[in-house]
This record gives sequence, structure tokens and C-alpha cells, in this order.
Amino acid sequence: MNGNKGQRFLVVYSGVLTVAVVAALLSGFAAPERHPKFDAIDVERINIVEPDGTLRMAISNNRRLPGIIVHGHEYADEGRKANATAGMLFYDGDETESGGLIFGGRKAGDGTISRFGHLSFDRYDQDQILTLDAEDSGTATGQALAFLDQPTWSIEEYLQLLDRIKNLPPDQQQAQVQQFLQSHPLGARRAFFGRQADNSTALQLRDPAGNIRAQLVVDADGNPALQFLDAAGKVTHQYP
Repeated sequence: MNGNKGQRFLVVYSGVLTVAVVAALLSGFAAPERHPKFDAIDVERINIVEPDGTLRMAISNNRRLPGIIVHGHEYADEGRKANATAGMLFYDGDETESGGLIFGGRKAGDGTISRFGHLSFDRYDQDQILTLDAEDSGTATGQALAFLDQPTWSIEEYLQLLDRIKNLPPDQQQAQVQQFLQSHPLGARRAFFGRQADNSTALQLRDPAGNIRAQLVVDADGNPALQFLDAAGKVTHQYP
């Protein structure tokens, strides 16, 4: 009797074990998770978000371009919508804009052409510190790589000020902005390499106040010059 029970136990045990092994093998060879696949998709804006909804990136047309987002709060930026036709904006771990890529271009009724591309990288809680730009007016083009200093105070302070004074008369708005800037100094461009409006090309190095102190220039006629300047912009040395 005990022997029969032992044999039945072994049969049941081996059966259960076989089922378990087969299930494990099948799960190992299961098809990977599949995502929807589209040949083409028309969309006005795509938000890349974390599982909790925190925004990390936005790809948008003109109408749905976001304003300036700082710590999850969006502030209006009419200038961006007025010029850019599309953009891709990136956000840091605090849901604050940290750089982006925007493009724009159109031909006005009078035939005037305007086209640009802009890539930027922002300082934490501040504006851009590295930019790459290209512009075309139809009669002239410009391209530039620029390095900028930005202050340590948060740009949100300035955006909050603009929100508070947006309904005031223009002269009062300007007065409050000037008062704000007295205690919140701005940054400055520190280095520039590119083509300028007069069709010259230049490599410029500037002091913390934004004054050009040294530059290598090739003018529109192809003449090269290495210049050193004082803080007032006067050339003190030039070669040749």
C-alpha cells in the first residue's frame, strides 16, 4: 500500500515538474512586447513625459509651441510663436526648459524673405549660454556660434515680473523692467565666431561686460586683420 502511494506521488510530481519546465521554456521564447507601428502620422504636438506626466521634451508646430516653462509653470512667449514655424524643446529634471531647436521661415507680401534656424543650450534656471544660428534675409545670410554668460538669479523672477505688469501702459512696464535690472544684472556675450551683417567673418573674444577685446576679422573684400581693443572699443593694436 505504501509503495503504491509512493509511485502515485512520483507520477504526480513528475507531471507537475514537466508542466513547470515547459511553461518556463515557453515564457523564455515568448514574443517581445510589440508597440504600435505607423507608416506615417500627422500630429500637431508630441509631448515626451515621465510615467507621472512630467514633461521632458516637446515637438510642436507653430500653433502649439509651448511658452517658456520653468519648474512646470508655463509663461507666455509670443516672440517664439511669431517667428518659429516648428520646434523641439527639452526640459530638465525640474521641468524647466534647458535648450531647444527651432526653425522659421516665410515670404512676406512685399517679397521680403525671412528664414532662420536656432539651436541653444541653457544655463540652469536661466537663458541660453551656447547658441548656433543661421539666418537668411534673401539678400544676405548669417551664421554664428556664440558663447554667453548668464547671471545666477532665476529667470523665473523676470517672467513673474512680466506677468504682473503686462496690463500696464508701455512706459510703466519699461520703468519697472529697468528698476528690476538695477538689482538683477544681465549676462553678456563672451565669444563669437561667424559671418556678420557687413559680410565679414570674425572670431571675437569679449570681456565680462561684453566689450570686444580681441578679434580676428576678414572683411567683405577679403582683407584679414588681427585687432586688440580697449574697453571703450578703440583699437590699440592691429596686425598687419
